[in-house]
Formats: sequence, C-alpha cells, structure tokens
Amino acid sequence: MLIYAPEPELASRIDKMLWTWPAIGFVPHCAAHDPLAPDAPLLIAADAQTPPDCELLLNLGADCPPHFERFERLLEVVSAEEAERHAGRGRYRFYLERGYKISHHDLAKEAERSE
Repeated sequence: MLIYAPEPELASRIDKMLWTWPAIGFVPHCAAHDPLAPDAPLLIAADAQTPPDCELLLNLGADCPPHFERFERLLEVVSAEEAERHAGRGRYRFYLERGYKISHHDLAKEAERSE
C-alpha cells in the first residue's frame, strides 16, 4: 500500500504516527524512495514516485494523485471541513467522468446510525 501525502509535513506526521500508534504496536513502513521500500508493506510518498508493485493507494492530498490509474484500488479520506469536501467532490467528479466505479462511505452517518 502507498500513502500519498504530498505535503512534507503531513508525510512526516504519518511516518511518526506509524512508529508510535498504537503505543504497543508498530506498522512496518518507509518512504517510497527508501532502499528498503521493496520489502516494506506500507510506503509513504510525498511526490509522484510510485513503486511498481503497490496495488492500493491512499490519497491524503487535495488533488488527484499522480498515476492513480495504475493502482488496483484508490482510497480517499474527506473530512467534514468545507474546503476539503469541495476538493473531494472535484476528485469524485474527475473519477466519474473517466468511468471509474466509485463506492463511498459516510462514516459520520454510519456512526450516528450505530448509536
């Protein structure tokens, strides 16, 4: 899996979080350009570098990730903030216009139903 975090600060926060959360856990990962990347199950990229054997892409950027079409699956996270929702809607339209099948899950609504 590749986490696309185009802002260096975000990529750094994700890296630190994967080292420390949960407190007793560790998720093996490294930067996509690291020499250990071929052996890591989770990669973090802040640029357009896309390793050839990743099948799943998690986009944490505001725009469509580069080369997203070469991945089997693309995951997007959109917060409730209006600017992020607007950007998410733009990406949604972009994918739809190109014929991609989209499934979406509103976790806020799902949480409300389970209460």
